[in-house]
Amino acid sequence: VSRQLKEEIRRGFARLEDPLAGLLAMLESSSDWKGKGPSLGHCITTELQLWIKAHPAVPQSGTKLKKLQARVLGMLSQCPANLLGPLISIYQLHTADRNCLLEHVSHLYLQGSYKEAAVLSMKLKLQPDQDVEKMCTPLLLQDKANLVEDYVAEYPELQRKLLQTLDTWCEPSFNIRDITRPYQGLPGYKPEKFNRRVLSKLVFRLLEKFNVDPALCPNVVNQRHLRTLNYLFYKRFVEKTMTEENWGDHIQSTVGENRWLQGHLVQLLLRHCPARGAARWARRCQVPPEMLPRAVAEELQKLHLQDRVEEVTKADNSESSKKKDYYQLPIPRENIHFLQTWEETLQCWEKVLQPGQVVGVDMEWKPSFGMVGKPRVALLQLALKDEVFLLDLPRLLEQAEAEGEKEKLSHFIQMLYSDAAITKLGYGMSGDLSSLVASCSALKDTEKQMQGVVDLLAVDKQKVDGLSPQHSHEERGARQPEKGLSLLVQHVLGKPLDKREQLSNWEKRPLREEQILYAASDAYCLLEIYERLCKDPESFGLGSDLTECLVGKQSKKPKAKKQLNKQEAPSPSGQECQGARTEPSGPPAPISPQEFSVVCDNMLQGLGRYLRCLGVDVRLLGNEDDHRKAAEIARQEGRVILTSGLPYQTLRSQVGEGRCFSVNCSEKVKEQALQVLKHFNVQVALSDIFSRCQ
Repeated sequence: VSRQLKEEIRRGFARLEDPLAGLLAMLESSSDWKGKGPSLGHCITTELQLWIKAHPAVPQSGTKLKKLQARVLGMLSQCPANLLGPLISIYQLHTADRNCLLEHVSHLYLQGSYKEAAVLSMKLKLQPDQDVEKMCTPLLLQDKANLVEDYVAEYPELQRKLLQTLDTWCEPSFNIRDITRPYQGLPGYKPEKFNRRVLSKLVFRLLEKFNVDPALCPNVVNQRHLRTLNYLFYKRFVEKTMTEENWGDHIQSTVGENRWLQGHLVQLLLRHCPARGAARWARRCQVPPEMLPRAVAEELQKLHLQDRVEEVTKADNSESSKKKDYYQLPIPRENIHFLQTWEETLQCWEKVLQPGQVVGVDMEWKPSFGMVGKPRVALLQLALKDEVFLLDLPRLLEQAEAEGEKEKLSHFIQMLYSDAAITKLGYGMSGDLSSLVASCSALKDTEKQMQGVVDLLAVDKQKVDGLSPQHSHEERGARQPEKGLSLLVQHVLGKPLDKREQLSNWEKRPLREEQILYAASDAYCLLEIYERLCKDPESFGLGSDLTECLVGKQSKKPKAKKQLNKQEAPSPSGQECQGARTEPSGPPAPISPQEFSVVCDNMLQGLGRYLRCLGVDVRLLGNEDDHRKAAEIARQEGRVILTSGLPYQTLRSQVGEGRCFSVNCSEKVKEQALQVLKHFNVQVALSDIFSRCQ
């Protein structure tokens, strides 16, 4: 709007005896302001709002104002959202009779103008006097969850009522049709967006956003725990990629004393174990005997201490026979130190913070299995040539806070990462740092300050091919194919990592011996890989300048990268560390869309359809599919997972770094697609467009 027009509008107001009545008369006799775009009516209204601020004596009160307010209320149902705020301010609608305002909103609601009723309620702050279930139900049916979120945003009590309502709808015996029946024929109704799976995801998002105790929503929590149980049984009895002790820890912490989950545990045990095995686990998980089928209850009575000892011994023998198939630590057990006090940790610092030191760095955290909250690091591993230090982060942070030195740990970590004279080795370090920041917020700028960092994921992307993984796989018999760091260890050192402890409960203390050895191996193997590759890069299919690339330029200060998402690390995929972005051999080899296979999580269906238009081989998860189905498809069909937000943390651990990419959901589909194509170096030709069936 030109300055000349604005000045003319303001002069017009000054000449009017009653500017408020004048504006209302103009709006009532015109209709140009009813559209969504800019209009002269909108311009005049906003200018009056500004003019009134400069002339505080103008606003009226008393009977005259009430009459104007009544006329304005009659117009609000036709009013676009951008005019609501100015009109409410000009005519002081927040001072109008509250019952009158509620009656007007109710009239809008009964007309089927549910969105307009909700928006006006928010503008007038009427929510505490309304029925949150009644106001929000039609909005959810129209897939307006963001508007529902805004509706309760400022009212904790309404947040709790909404969450309890949604949780009730997710109860297995609840009939969803009882909710949808009164709204048959509702414009914009999306039945595929209104089911228990979608509502459950919404509940968890709102629990986290509003920081509400998940215990308020027992139905969705139980359903999520049940999916976790099914997943754990799949990992143990189908994939066979979890040790018995590790699996047992998670089963116990997931089921607890919940009778409903205990009942499902018994059913799963009978499906996967003989009666004797089911009885043994029922005892360990303290399932009440009255919940057990007769055959399991009889076996439970027969169990004696000697039986359990024999079974454990047999299992131990079986486990030890498998160890020779995996990478083994070359240092003695006494050189692995589990640090829980600051006195021990200070001795560790003196050894680690030495110029010229090479340190393997890794981190572990308890798997969230899709529950609320971001993973917090439970263990920080630092490997040197002759010893490995395992830092109990929660314990050390607790001690530091009790001593009034909360920043002590973050100071050490920042010194380590910012020292160019110390070489830090990692694998997909950016994702680790994201979880480290969740544990210690003082480390939020660490990634920008990193120097002397080598992320071996960058090497892995050069297709290290010193050994044939297929040959090794055949020698070891049927087993899940290696991926991520384990595959790199197999290529370079001859045997893969034993990853059966990867999904352990890393917060439980004391750690089991298997966990300690796994954690130490994860960090120490980085030293051996780095040493082997630097000595003879060409024999592994790498360029002869690998040593110069990794050692000579690794301390170059990285450029800060725009934060993509409040939930995510600066690297969108969490798969490469910026400090290590030294481009040892440039970007990944270019591939065509026909060679690129992905599975899109259900919040990225638009991106999936766009990529398919470009010729990419795409599989889409349905709205009711669990996120973990993406991992199953990725493993079975060799696809890359495209996901976003919290599911990324869970999925990346199931397929390994490099095979799971986190997309920024705040971007438009085209920008998301460009991000994916650039990251994986997918070259799209004209002939690729619409080359696949849409």
